[in-house]
Parts: sequence; C-alpha cells; structure tokens
Amino acid sequence: MVKRVAILISGGGSNMLALARDMQGDHPARPVLVASNDPDAAGLARAAALGIATAAVDHRPFAGDRAAFEAELLRPILAVEPDILCLAGFMRVLTAGFVRRFEGRMLNIHPSLLPKYKGLHTHSRAIAAGDAEAGCTVHEVTAALDDGPILGQARLAIRPQDTPDTLARRVLELEHRLYPAVLRRFAQGDRGRLDL
Repeated sequence: MVKRVAILISGGGSNMLALARDMQGDHPARPVLVASNDPDAAGLARAAALGIATAAVDHRPFAGDRAAFEAELLRPILAVEPDILCLAGFMRVLTAGFVRRFEGRMLNIHPSLLPKYKGLHTHSRAIAAGDAEAGCTVHEVTAALDDGPILGQARLAIRPQDTPDTLARRVLELEHRLYPAVLRRFAQGDRGRLDL
C-alpha cells in the first residue's frame, strides 16, 4: 500500500521539493499535502505547481497559544489522512500533544550531526567549536527538541575557508540527498540507520 505523506514547511521548501520529486514511479509513498505556518512561504507555490494540495495556517495571530495554532494546523493535515508527516524546514516547535498524535510516523531533518548542536545556528556553532566535520541528520520526532531515534546522517569536511553561509549551502545539498533516501526506506518499514 502506498503511504500518504504530508510535509510541513516554513519557507522556500527546497527539502520538500527534494522529497516530492523523489516520490514518483515505484516509490512507496506519495505527497498528499504541503502545509505551512506562513501563508507567504514560497514553497507553497512550488508545491502547487507540482499538483500537491497546499494549506497555510498563519501562526502569528496565535501568539503565545501553540495549542490553538496546532488545532488549526491539524485540520488540513487530518483531512488528508497521512501515514507519515515530514518536517522540512518547519520553524515552529510543536507541543508534546501534537507530537504524540504522530508518534512513530513523524520525521525531521536537522542541519547538524545530532546529538551535536540541537536548535538554531548549527553551522556557526560547528565552525566556532573547531569541528572537522558537519552534516545533517534525519530523525524520528519526539517531544524533546531535535531528539528521537536517528534514521540517517550525511557528513562532509569543514573547510578552513568555510563561513556559516558556505557551510549551510554545502550541507543543504546533503540534506536533499539524505532526506529522500531515508523517507523511501521509512515508507517501506525500514527504520535502520542510513549513513551517506
């Protein structure tokens, strides 16, 4: 049975595009919704151009009330009955209640080699620490921020001339390879770790 995938974004949606473009042919999953917390997110138009249903729930009117925001966000998500929920640059912290609803079915991509550098500014933190490597991680989402079982990682060497911006661009290329590869395996029931 083909798995139904909903993808949450906040911006341009480059990881969403990588996932959606991979979910073709003999892929075990199909994208059924791209939703965003920003009605102006460029990724919504990109998803629509691919024929994927879209939805937007602006988080700003819900300032300080994450539960109310999530209740509205859940409406379009539940309407498409997803088997898997992928966070792809979704820049809102989700409540434990929301996460529990999709426990074991929600994935995230994070731009560091977890457990290092949870949260923001991962590339500048890796450079400041003098790390030899950086990369990205796909993991199952749990109530703890950037935590949960690691399903895959991809790594590259940090160059002496790297800045946070150049490192971010290089890591993003890895993200576009790793996330589709992990999702394909996950949709087939394979929760084994993939290292690229």
